[in-house]
Amino acid sequence: MKYAWIAAQGKAFSLAEMCDVLGVILSAYRAWMRGGTPDRKRLSDSQMLALIRSIHAALKGSYGSPRMVRELRARGLSARKARRRLMRDNGIHARHKRRYKVTIDSKHGLLVAEKLLAKKFTPTAPNQVWTSSIIYLWIDERGGPGKSGSALSDISTQMSDESRRQTGTESNEKTET
Repeated sequence: MKYAWIAAQGKAFSLAEMCDVLGVILSAYRAWMRGGTPDRKRLSDSQMLALIRSIHAALKGSYGSPRMVRELRARGLSARKARRRLMRDNGIHARHKRRYKVTIDSKHGLLVAEKLLAKKFTPTAPNQVWTSSIIYLWIDERGGPGKSGSALSDISTQMSDESRRQTGTESNEKTET
């Protein structure tokens, strides 16, 4: 739109003055006049940050700065090294997979409780056999730039095997790690 206005007003004002007033780069205007378009679109830091955040959310946090730069270039945008700084300063980073950690050490010489059920899971009366389960969930509590940390939350349930009814539930929202 600016380029067309400059072309229409070319005889009334000098080209350098119009480009300066409208904030247009002279070489970009001349490229437009030759039938081309400026190679890449440049966005301000705030616009680029909003775009990076939307891409990061759409891809579920799987892209770090190298892949984000490639994604921005594929979309026709300028992606300089300053974008890495922008991501780092705003706490945007790739999500890392956690390594599997063995939590049960069965190769020890300590006493082990006797197995009272002996694999007989059919109780004859109520309140003889109960089953319980614990689920651990990692919660990301970064919340923004400069904040770090995550917490482990657990949910436990108990169920009577005879009636197959849940007898209790407990949750611990923040087990600090």
